[in-house]
Amino acid sequence: MELTPILTIAAKEFRDRIRNRWVLAIALVFLVFSLVIAWFGGAQQGQVGFRSIEFTIASLVSLVIYLIPLIALLLGFDAVVGERERGSLGLLLALPITRLELLLGKYLGLALALTLSTCAGFGAVAVVLWKHLDAAGLYHYAGFMLSSVLLGLAFLSIAVLLSVLARERTRASGMAIAAWFFFVLVFDLVMLGLLVSTGGKVGGDSFAWLLMLNPTDVFRVLNVFSMEDVRTLYGLASVMPESLGNPLSMGSVMVVWIVAPLLIANWRFKP
Repeated sequence: MELTPILTIAAKEFRDRIRNRWVLAIALVFLVFSLVIAWFGGAQQGQVGFRSIEFTIASLVSLVIYLIPLIALLLGFDAVVGERERGSLGLLLALPITRLELLLGKYLGLALALTLSTCAGFGAVAVVLWKHLDAAGLYHYAGFMLSSVLLGLAFLSIAVLLSVLARERTRASGMAIAAWFFFVLVFDLVMLGLLVSTGGKVGGDSFAWLLMLNPTDVFRVLNVFSMEDVRTLYGLASVMPESLGNPLSMGSVMVVWIVAPLLIANWRFKP
């Protein structure tokens, strides 16, 4: 595996996203929604304005869980199948480049665009709110940004896998939307139904390990267990053992979610 073709393809993918202003648009979406949540998130309690970094992160977690997986899936679902439909995939593979190098190049270019837009949007919020944040608040907010990037990269890996498996672009888009519904909406409902139907017997460590099968839940745990106030707001402390609240452990699980779909995509990749 050579680095030059990977970086060449990654640079092209990134330039394409910059040229069509995709990065700017997503960064603005994150900025606007984050500022609205930070300032008006407590309006239902009769409070307007910044309350605390704990309350802000607890509110932003829900925003990220809905938006970032959808954006990542829409960004990467046609990475391979789009080339196949345009007839350029065979031409690319005829060049001195392996399938793994092609996959990694496309993934890295899209990942850089997604990471830049995420950091730009949420980073601008930190600049606006820096007067309200102390050193601990900045540390937790930086952790929130990093975990948001990891969540986006995990779903981007899933999108690339779906793009490899699909033979048509329309089918790939349908699979991407179905994946979003499953991981963001259906999975937690199934887990809740399992918890209720068993009378709480499926709980503790077993329930916690089941949550590791969903990257959005891993992201939620990463942020819930980072601060005591946020943990209380979400009420997961009663079902999640302290051993799985370690940020390094959850970060490692998220890395697995990033790497595993790419390995499967490389295994199934055919021209």
